[in-house]
Amino acid sequence: MLTPLTVLVVAASSALGLWAAWFVLRDRAVILKQLWGAAVVEGLLLLQTIAAAVLLVTGDGHSDVGELWGYLVTVLLILPFAAAWAFAERSRWSSVVMVLAAVTVIFLEYRLVQIWER
Repeated sequence: MLTPLTVLVVAASSALGLWAAWFVLRDRAVILKQLWGAAVVEGLLLLQTIAAAVLLVTGDGHSDVGELWGYLVTVLLILPFAAAWAFAERSRWSSVVMVLAAVTVIFLEYRLVQIWER
């Protein structure tokens, strides 16, 4: 995995999560700008997935490719589902969903690094 890209994903997810947490504290729903922020994080995750695929194909092998791809696909699905839920739920809880999604992405990134390093 590309460490700078992973750090960027974690930083962007952290910023999104803190922004959504601020909205939770202020009792506000997710706004369109936050959904665009989630789209930026999703774009970074897509770049990370492409980079991982290239590294695997070029021979930077990995012992458990199935587990790695399971995590990569899961992390790609988290934010779109959270964004759809947040868009449909126009209350404070939409911000809670976005916080949980951001924290989940950060945790999955941590697991991806652990799996890649094995």
